[in-house]
Amino acid sequence: MKCPACNDVNLVMSDRQGVEIDYCPECRGVWLDRGELDKIIDRSSAPPTQQRYEKEESKQHTHDSRDY
Repeated sequence: MKCPACNDVNLVMSDRQGVEIDYCPECRGVWLDRGELDKIIDRSSAPPTQQRYEKEESKQHTHDSRDY
């Protein structure tokens, strides 16, 4: 597929975190297929799984003041 802005340059397809994007290596324009913007928005608003787990884990621990 040709870049709509540059006309003569072929778009490059790339996979970014499971979202396939097309971009122009010349003008650096990015084109998304239907639904891909929604995927990007969903993934940017939700914290990564590891970060979520660490937050939940920190809530479960309390300080134990007993001396062993």
